[in-house]
Amino acid sequence: MELENTNGLMAIARHGIKMLAIRNLRERTLILNTKGVKQGLKPKDLINVGIFSAIYIIIVMAAAMLGYIPIFIPLLVVICPIVGGIPYMLYMTKVHCFGMVTIMGIIMGVLMGLGGMGLYALITGPLFGLLADLVLKSGGYHSPKKAVLSHGIFSMWLIGNYIPIVINRASYFDGLVQGYGQAYAETLMGYIPDWSLVVLLAGAFVFGIVGALLGKAIFHKHFERAGIV
Repeated sequence: MELENTNGLMAIARHGIKMLAIRNLRERTLILNTKGVKQGLKPKDLINVGIFSAIYIIIVMAAAMLGYIPIFIPLLVVICPIVGGIPYMLYMTKVHCFGMVTIMGIIMGVLMGLGGMGLYALITGPLFGLLADLVLKSGGYHSPKKAVLSHGIFSMWLIGNYIPIVINRASYFDGLVQGYGQAYAETLMGYIPDWSLVVLLAGAFVFGIVGALLGKAIFHKHFERAGIV
């Protein structure tokens, strides 16, 4: 009798474990299938856009303060994508539909343009935000590789801050002299020659990937919970 009771309890336990495994599998499948299927931005999505855009901007602007030292101006394509990759990758756990990264790029472009970084950021912000959004969409919003790649592309918006230095070199130099002095202007212009735009653009992409990998490593548990595996 005891043996029968034991066998019965074991059967019940096995059945319970099996049902729990099936339930977890169904929940996981539901997460993976619904990410990218949801259509349209909802109020909660726009709130997340605002929150993470603000966090990203604060971190990037704090890093940009290093620009008071001329050598750090070209190095911002290294520093900003690395530190910006941390909040961006956390943001990826909230992104599930098209438009959320594009809006973030528009916000960055507008703020950089109004902040005196030049009107080119009004183009590069939305442009690379849109391209990053398309990459995420191609992965159904649950591909970690596409999330990492999207930040490399998104980080290329920074080139908008450098275009005036090369395109409007003479007037930009005069402005630097008035604001920071002759020595600062000559040093900075020496660090950013005419051919440097391609190098700076490539640097933003490469270190955007590095920053994304760092952010992904920090928030790997959040990625698992969001079904981005």
